[in-house]
Amino acid sequence: AQYYKPADLTTALALPELWDVGYALDSVDALADSNAEQALDFLGSLSRKYGCWFTSGSVMAEIGGLYYNRALVVNPRGELVAHYDKVHLVPFITVEDGVFEMGSEPCIYDLNGITAGNVICYDIMFPEWVRIYALRGVEILFVCSQWTRGRMELCEPRLLAHSCGNRLYTGAVHNCGLSGELDFGGGSLISDPSGVLAVKGSGEADGRLSELDLGEGAANRQYLKVIEKRRPDLY
Repeated sequence: AQYYKPADLTTALALPELWDVGYALDSVDALADSNAEQALDFLGSLSRKYGCWFTSGSVMAEIGGLYYNRALVVNPRGELVAHYDKVHLVPFITVEDGVFEMGSEPCIYDLNGITAGNVICYDIMFPEWVRIYALRGVEILFVCSQWTRGRMELCEPRLLAHSCGNRLYTGAVHNCGLSGELDFGGGSLISDPSGVLAVKGSGEADGRLSELDLGEGAANRQYLKVIEKRRPDLY
């Protein structure tokens, strides 16, 4: 087997939504990770070993007797830098809103000099939420998700539109394959600030690496000025 050794560049690894247990919402009492400690220990050990960040991927977390769909951000020292609790909970298929508590804050953090942010899956259906990240200077938005295969045609165009409309990179990691009776579509991708695909997964279990030039995003935003030219007096 071949292993990727991170370069001197900042290296961020991203995982899908609920990568620890899947959508086993009927077993949340037995499977939820207390304070996300097991997941943090696992990711922290890998971060320290390989000198990388984990910037996306959520777990089923139990916090004070309540349950959250929580994404963890871990730096190369194995430290928890930030977390994000999914704000918009799915009311159909998995019926998350009957199991998890809603988050109430965006997740924005310094990724070694890069302003990064996190959202989860169904959050991308709410453009006003993604725009908040753009207004706060996010350069790359990480999205972890579990879109079912039959709905993937709705997911990719929306991600590309978010990149284009907000002039930021989007790195989206989707689960793939069967989880119980649900078939998830894969097709993880990175979109550049023009809404053009930089890299895309196969739709099966695989991984992709891509090197990004954040200066391109800055130049793109300066040229089109989609933030400065807004009309908040009208909307």
